[in-house]
This record gives sequence, C-alpha cells and structure tokens, in this order.
Amino acid sequence: MKLVTAAQMRELEAAAVAAGIPERQLMEEAGLAVAQEAWMTLGTLEGRRIVALIGPGNNGGDGIVAARHLYDWGAEAALYIPRQRRDMTLVDELAPREMQVLAGEDDPGGVLLEQLLSGCDLVIDALLGIGQERPLEPGEAIAKALIALAAARAGYNPPKLLAVDLPTGVNADSGAVDPLTVVPDQTITFGLPKVGMYQAPASGKCGRVQVIDIGIPKAAQDAVPLELLTARWARTALPARPEDANKGTFGRVLIAGGSPRYLGAPVLTANGAYRAGAGLVTIACPAGLVPALAPAIAEATWLPQTAAADGGLAGEAAIALRGEWPAFSAAVIGPGIGRSEATRAFLWAALADIASDLARGAVIDADGLNALAALADGRERTPSNAVLTPHPGEMARLLGTTVADIQSRRLDAAKEAAAAYGCVVVLKGAHTVIADAAGRVALSPYANPLLATAGSGDVLAGMIAAYLGQGLEPFEAAKLAVYLHAATGESLREEYGDSGLLAGEIATKLPRVVKELMG
Repeated sequence: MKLVTAAQMRELEAAAVAAGIPERQLMEEAGLAVAQEAWMTLGTLEGRRIVALIGPGNNGGDGIVAARHLYDWGAEAALYIPRQRRDMTLVDELAPREMQVLAGEDDPGGVLLEQLLSGCDLVIDALLGIGQERPLEPGEAIAKALIALAAARAGYNPPKLLAVDLPTGVNADSGAVDPLTVVPDQTITFGLPKVGMYQAPASGKCGRVQVIDIGIPKAAQDAVPLELLTARWARTALPARPEDANKGTFGRVLIAGGSPRYLGAPVLTANGAYRAGAGLVTIACPAGLVPALAPAIAEATWLPQTAAADGGLAGEAAIALRGEWPAFSAAVIGPGIGRSEATRAFLWAALADIASDLARGAVIDADGLNALAALADGRERTPSNAVLTPHPGEMARLLGTTVADIQSRRLDAAKEAAAAYGCVVVLKGAHTVIADAAGRVALSPYANPLLATAGSGDVLAGMIAAYLGQGLEPFEAAKLAVYLHAATGESLREEYGDSGLLAGEIATKLPRVVKELMG
C-alpha cells in the first residue's frame, strides 16, 4: 500500500479530475463512505443523534454530504459550522430538508454547540483534514469547537467520533499532533493513507484507520514512491523454500563482531539469521571469545580472529578474512565489535573486499556504523549492496547532525543518508523507515515499545542478512526483515504487554509468525 503527503494527495485528486471524474463526484463518494461507516458504527440510525462539525474547505464538504445521507436514512443529523465556509452551495442544497444547521458566529459562547453535543450518539470531525496549514490558535472558532468536543468525549456516555480523512490537528506529512486534537474511534481516509498517520505521535491518535477508494486512477497511485509495508506484501516477498534444497541453497552468512563488553551481540545476530532461514551462519570474532560464545549457539561455525587491545577485532583481521568473503552469500559487520581505532581499521579494509567479493551484500550495524561515520572516505567506500541499520543516534553521526534533527524528519533523513552513502538505509525506531539510493522509501506500520530492548537490532541485522543470502535484493531484504521483526514484536506484545521482552525471544518467535502469515 502506498502513502501520500498532503501535496501528493491533491495531485492524485487533480489526476482523477483530469481523467474525467468531477470534483463533486469525489466529494460525493467520500461523504457516502463516511455515512456508511457511521451507520455501521451505530448499528441503527432511527432516532440516533449525529452532529457533523463542518470546516471551511473540502473536508467540510465531505462532512456535509455524509450528514445529508445520514439524515435521509433516518438519523437526526445536524451541522455545526464554526467558521464561515468559502462555498455555501452544499449547505444551501440542504434547504428542502429540515436539518438543523448552526453557525459559530451565531453561537459566540458555544452554548448551542454544547447542547448539540450533549447526549448525541456520534460526532463527525470534518473540520480540517489534510487542509490544515498552521497551528490551531486558542480562541478561534475551530479551536473552541474542539474544546467542546473534548469535553463531550470526556463526559458521561460520550459520543462515538469519526474523523474525516485526518483528525483535526494531525499534520498529514510530519505526524505532529496539535494539543487540541481529539482522538477519534475511527479515521476514514480517502484514496491512500497519509504519511503522517504512520509517524509518531500521530500514529497513536487516529483510532482505527479505514482507507476508502474514491476513484483515484491506479496508474497515478502506482507512481507514488512511498510504500507502507503490509502482511499481503510480506507473503509475496518471502523467499521460496524448495523441498530438494540444502543448506547452501539458503545462503551462508558471515557475522564479524564481538568484544568482551558486548559478548552476546554476535550470538543474537546469528540466531536472527538462522530463524529467518539462513542455511549456515559463521561468526568471525576474537579467538578468546569463542569458548564463551560457542555453547550459546551450537549451530554456528567459527572463524577465530586476532584480538585488538580492547578485546575486539584487530584491524589485521580484515586481511585474515580476505580469502573468506567469496565463500559467503552475505555478511553482518558490527554486532558488539566495539569503538576502537582497530574497529575503524578493520571496517576500512573490509569494505573494499565486501564490494568485490561478497555475492549478495552486507549489513553494517551497531558500532560498525559508528566506525563508518568516523571514516573520512566512508561514504565513498560503502558498497552499493550494503544495508545500513542505524538507530537515531547512529544516523545523527552518519549525517553529522543531531538526534532531534533526525527525529523531526525521519523520512527525509533516511532518504538523505541513502543518497549520501549510495545504498539501502534502515532508520530504526517507531515506524522504521527503509530507503534506497534510487529514492524508494518504505515505512513499517508498527510502533511498539516492547521492541525497544537491548539486542533487538542485532536480531534484525541477522534477519536482513539471511534474506540477502536467500537471494532478495538489499531493499527487498531490508523491507521484509523490518516487517517480520515488527510483526513478531506485535505478536509478543499480545503476550507480554509493553515491556519485559528479551531480544532472543524475537528470533525464537519469528518462525511461528511467518507460519501464521502464510496461513
């Protein structure tokens, strides 16, 4: 499924009009869909009181059409228009009906609105939608309407609330949420879902999201570059598992990392790779760590290496591994590797070998990313088949900025990093972003605090490498791993709630989630 900005949605609507669909028809389709959802929400309309809060633009027009249908179907539907509409045609067309229509200018104290909301069964928020272009100002008519709505929703026997296209106060692009926003039970959005609905904090402020087709041409939708990952897509993306396969069929993954301080990181990465279907996983780590790590993962094979002064991989380990890369399909560099000068030396040398000798690509994770950011020529040396997996702090170092800057523009930051490093970038966090150097972007539908636990990213890195090893291109491998990692987190959230997860449990649960996904 594609996601759009407010500007892109307007372009899609313009494309529909250019294709011969009148703008009024688009509004009629949208309003009818809202009315149908309202009917399904209430179950019956006879004797039900419904209030539509009507804004000055097209969003308000959708609400007027919805209220008209609900009135015709038997509901006691009323309109409240806090601020004068630019075009009153739709309101004037209601004259033959005995619908109650109130204007904010006739209700300076808000008493009439309070009376309307008192005891009503459902409210339709059709105030601004994607048309909001500035913050709501306290004291203005729409702000007052939202305050009254919030009071009604907080009272005894509160009304149900449906938002049209977007809850008022939610930014369609950034996901910013105005303090006056009233969270609906459901948002009915048109054409395609909006980017802001899948950005924190807005992702938790939209209620259940229902996407309604209003006739936007498919070709115009297909041209939208931003993709929302879905279960339907993931089912089609999973690599085939032929019955006559052997372990070589499913790829050989090399993991380079480990240090005394982060002893378990390579093991978590290996578990992630195995549980995602890798045929063979080998860990290249300091030789002194092997006796401690080997009992934790009997399935792995080992390439013991020289240790640096801090106990991590020495720079010369890259030379020792030079003849090994062609034997592997994919690799992960960085889990638990440490932050020494030796790490930077190892990465600097390994990048060239990965580019020339590794068949399907490499994941650079954790302190491998910090080492990459510290290299003067890191951007130039990064292979095009690499996948970088930074959290916001690591991304800030890769781009030479601050975490606050990254978090304020996650989509743009991921695209910027992918272009700068010439590869796929996975910006982890709530609604993880995946971007590639060609400008394609995908977004995870999930935001889950349960996954904010040490080692979660190590498991994800192993999963991406496993899908690389099984033949997926870097962008597809990263998307699939991100989706399944997050979907596994959602499954575990049903058991645990929002805390208490051990990262290794993600890997353990993964095959069951994949099985359920495949039906």
